[in-house]
Amino acid sequence: MKKYNNEKEFLENYDVTKFDRLSMTTDILLVSVSNKDSINYRKTSKKMISILLVKRDEFPFKDKWCLPGGFLNPKKETLDECAKRVLKKETNLSNIYLEQLYTFDDIDRDPRTRVVSSAYVALVDKNKLIYELNKNASWFDITEFKEIDNIVYITMNNNNETIHFSIKKTLIQKTTNQYSFLILKNESIAFDHPKVILSGIERIRNKINYTDIVFNMMPKYFSLSELQAVYEVILGEKLLAPAFRRIIANKVEKTDKMLTGKGHRPSVLFKYKET
Repeated sequence: MKKYNNEKEFLENYDVTKFDRLSMTTDILLVSVSNKDSINYRKTSKKMISILLVKRDEFPFKDKWCLPGGFLNPKKETLDECAKRVLKKETNLSNIYLEQLYTFDDIDRDPRTRVVSSAYVALVDKNKLIYELNKNASWFDITEFKEIDNIVYITMNNNNETIHFSIKKTLIQKTTNQYSFLILKNESIAFDHPKVILSGIERIRNKINYTDIVFNMMPKYFSLSELQAVYEVILGEKLLAPAFRRIIANKVEKTDKMLTGKGHRPSVLFKYKET
């Protein structure tokens, strides 16, 4: 083995081809909340979780839907910088909530080569998206999310197309409530992105009770009934109004604004209490 006098000499002569090639990507699970107008004008509009998907126009997985993503430039970007670049490209926003979710590294997750993805969750109020989406992008509303015997069934649609997939959850670490995921059925979504979607929803669901992340999907002013509806759609359960108001009592503050024109008694509007 050749001896080197210093680190600079070592690096100048080091054979980098001894390493296997590996590509990195970032994939963004961009989540918002949609309104579905209620038939009963006296009730708050039904809320649905919405996810931004992009239809691929090239192989592999041509014409399949996927999460917005992009390859990391290994010489110029960190993973966070890559994620922010992808998010900026898709939404033209650079100041929204962005959190690293998980690293997905199944050996055969991409048929082109070995690709490891660092997935991120981004939360946004749709009202901030003043620019049109890219022509291949579309918001999909989650119309069904149910778990039976550790199998999660998810249905999503964008009014033109309906997507179904199911994922089996297996507990691998009881003390941390950690699960592995196995895709059982999936015909419309590219790569392993159904796993990313489920992982992200469960992350948001787990954090909503002990953090304030939900307010990243709310407008600046909102009624308490609207806020409760968002909590309920994320948690997947109905909440009693008194208990809910105790939960958010120290998170919101009352304003002098009123919600009118909804066919029922005007409601006081609140805003997030940042301090």
